[in-house]
Amino acid sequence: MDETDEQKPNKAKAFVENVGHYAVSSVKEIGYGGSLLAESIFWVFAGPKLRQPVRLHQIAAQMMEVGIKAIPIVAIMSLTIGIMLAIQGIHSLRIFGAESQVTFGIALSVSREFASLITGILVAGRSGAAFAARLGTMTINQEVDALHVMAINPVRYLVVPTLLAMMIMIPLLTWMAELIMFLGAGLYVGAELGISLAAFFDQVINILSLDDVLHGLAKSFIFAILITIIGIGNGASVRGGAEGVGRVTTRAVVQSISAIIVTDMIFAFMVTR
Repeated sequence: MDETDEQKPNKAKAFVENVGHYAVSSVKEIGYGGSLLAESIFWVFAGPKLRQPVRLHQIAAQMMEVGIKAIPIVAIMSLTIGIMLAIQGIHSLRIFGAESQVTFGIALSVSREFASLITGILVAGRSGAAFAARLGTMTINQEVDALHVMAINPVRYLVVPTLLAMMIMIPLLTWMAELIMFLGAGLYVGAELGISLAAFFDQVINILSLDDVLHGLAKSFIFAILITIIGIGNGASVRGGAEGVGRVTTRAVVQSISAIIVTDMIFAFMVTR
């Protein structure tokens, strides 16, 4: 038996071991994220009874950071995407001579998909990375251990305010993004097809139902939980100093965006059956 034949079983064994290690690590991460979420819910309701309530000023500070400061980038991207949808919609429907029906595609795609998806991705890249970097730095500097020493529960103090802020602000950002996308699309449709902005919005209101709007807002609520848990979970697992912080920050963004897209696909499949 030559050397290459001897190496084949070793390579196969190493491949199987790597797959198994990755699977076990993934299950552990999912379990840790679930425990973080469960403990956060516990502190929301049990905190006041235990005389350890979540401080409103902490929630307000996080709402400012993850929500208010994200308005400019979300607004700019939403306006751009609204115009892009109008351009592509008119171009595609013009083949069939039905460009006047572009409002239907814009209204449904924005309210059900694009507003929540784009907002989630932008916030994941902006705030998800910040969560991982902040908690990773605190873990390395042993600040989390110091909270334990002071009898302060880290989940109540660090996780719950961030989670509540995200669950409030991302749906609001999604609603804002939806309106701005409609504005951008309406401006382009008006310039291209001669439809007034008032007439465009009147068509959008007639097309959309309450379920269409709630569809996007419900997804944004789920995205808020995913971004927070993934970002904080990665930050808490940091190893290796400053280099480790950079690694978990990148990992948090990639995992958050991946989770958002996969969840969006599953959600769309389930509600359209």
